[in-house]
Amino acid sequence: MEMETVKLSQIVMKWFPEMIPFFRQNELNSMIVLRDGLRILEQEDALEIIQFSICEHQNQTPLH
Repeated sequence: MEMETVKLSQIVMKWFPEMIPFFRQNELNSMIVLRDGLRILEQEDALEIIQFSICEHQNQTPLH
């Protein structure tokens, strides 16, 4: 299996479509590299990727 680059929105839509309204567009557009591709991504791994992405975007948000 080859690496595959997908948008976070593809991962969210596959496993947790009900969560889409809670994401900002820039979060959904984040590019994620999957070592073994989207087809074999497990739900637990998808959740971990989503959680990490949320944390990364929070770290990039400047505080006022």
